[in-house]
Amino acid sequence: MLDYSEKRDFLRMQMECPASFRVEGAQELRTAVAQNLSATGVLLVTDQPVDDGVQLALEVMPGKSITPPLSAYVRVLRCSPTEDGDYSVAMPAIGLLGK
Repeated sequence: MLDYSEKRDFLRMQMECPASFRVEGAQELRTAVAQNLSATGVLLVTDQPVDDGVQLALEVMPGKSITPPLSAYVRVLRCSPTEDGDYSVAMPAIGLLGK
């Protein structure tokens, strides 16, 4: 049995990968950094706030070219300011994007 302090259904995989997203209905492609990923969601850090409840088309670019990008629809659960002046955006996945 795994011994970890966080009692979630799925472990989080820590990462620091470039990501991009588009807010539903908007044309602007925004950049972010994926901080962690689990079976049910992702945590991003970005330089602008994102409204709670907004749906995004998200693409996370892995550090190695052998792994394809992760493309998914997500919905913002919460967006919180960080100490660095950026924004931490937590979101569960709601579906994979077809390519």
